[in-house]
Amino acid sequence: MMNILLISENAQFQLQLRLSWSVMRMKKVAIVGCSGSGKSHLARELGRRLDAQVTHLDAVFYDDEWNALPQEKFEALQGDFCAADRWVADGNYNSTLRIRLEACDTVIFMDVPTWAALWGVFSRQVRHGAGQDQASGVYNRINWSVLRYVATYRRKMRPRVLAKIDQFAGHAQVVFLTSRRQTRRWLENVPSR
Repeated sequence: MMNILLISENAQFQLQLRLSWSVMRMKKVAIVGCSGSGKSHLARELGRRLDAQVTHLDAVFYDDEWNALPQEKFEALQGDFCAADRWVADGNYNSTLRIRLEACDTVIFMDVPTWAALWGVFSRQVRHGAGQDQASGVYNRINWSVLRYVATYRRKMRPRVLAKIDQFAGHAQVVFLTSRRQTRRWLENVPSR
């Protein structure tokens, strides 16, 4: 019994060392996942801890009247911030995901259940109201299209995002966070720089 406990403690220590090492290497982080999963909150906190530029892709893609940026400009802006030494980007935008995946050293996939993402969308609406807050990366616009996207994300988009991660981010460490609690615990292991 004692040996199992020692092995368990040793394994836990080894896991903590690996986690510490991977966290220390994080400089370019792409955060992906469903709307309402906590990407923007994680990006702000991680950017603060890593002393890295934070880019909320919704703030880049939409203007104050919800007009979309032309695709070529959106791609060029991502290429620009991905060239920086340190950055954290939150957002899926599957059409340009390759740009961020090829440039990052870490991918964080906010892989929360559908109910948790829907709760995140609604609670964000209650906290922030409808509209935009570019500083915080909060872009609230709840309509049937958004709700349908969230409700079908795990079945439709998740496999596509995972395939792109597999195809374009083989060089990067990939972190799956499946709940807000797990995200808070993971963040506790990220030291401020």
